[in-house]
Amino acid sequence: MRMMSIASGSSGNCTFVEQNDTVILVDAGISLKRIEEGLNAAERTGRDISGILITHEHNDHIKGLGVLLRKYDIPVYTTEGTIQGISACRNMGKYDSSLFQEVGKNDIISIGDIEVRFHPISHDAREPVCFSFHAGSSKAVIATDIGCYDDSLLQFLMNSDCMLIEANHDIHMLEVGPYPYELKRRILGEFGHLSNEASGQLIKGLLNDHVSGLMLGHLSKENNFEELAYETVKQEISDNPFTDDVRDFGLTVAKRDTYGDIFEF
Repeated sequence: MRMMSIASGSSGNCTFVEQNDTVILVDAGISLKRIEEGLNAAERTGRDISGILITHEHNDHIKGLGVLLRKYDIPVYTTEGTIQGISACRNMGKYDSSLFQEVGKNDIISIGDIEVRFHPISHDAREPVCFSFHAGSSKAVIATDIGCYDDSLLQFLMNSDCMLIEANHDIHMLEVGPYPYELKRRILGEFGHLSNEASGQLIKGLLNDHVSGLMLGHLSKENNFEELAYETVKQEISDNPFTDDVRDFGLTVAKRDTYGDIFEF
């Protein structure tokens, strides 16, 4: 399996997952041009996409979806609540609604050579989910936009080879920053986003001896920066039973404005 972040941040998200000839996009929150640039970096094009998964209906996850569907007839898999949220979005433009396939928030589906499992997350959207991807013995997970997590989500994410996990904000930067009080409360609340510290604590519970890719994603442009997220999570996971050097896990920060490295596992 291969996995690459095409873009990850508060301004737009899109991730590439591939097994053999099966290509899946998770979210389409950036322009079609940038999506195609990321696909080309992985030696793929929009015509190779087998399916699109949408985590939830917020603009940074669907901004480029309408134009993508107008150019390519690609099935979209997501929950009923997210489909309703997308249909209410005025920025989508015209699209073929028959491309949308409703999936339950705890369902398992197969897209080509990849089995996809859905799991609900705590976020202020209609019916948000995260995903795990399975092919043979390989497993990858993408989990962002998480206000809080429980044992059920931990079990869902466990035993992965490659992970993209949210590290949205530094709490101090958010508290003293320019955001309105209500927005700060929303981000810090149980339906908001994971801080760097909380991300590190979650990741520490997910570590194993075969993690070969660990991406920190969905960083806030205003309340975080790459080096801070990296160092905070590095500190949280440094005391682990598997390695003395967290670089062995492939720890990296997913870029906001461009695609990142391709992880193969």
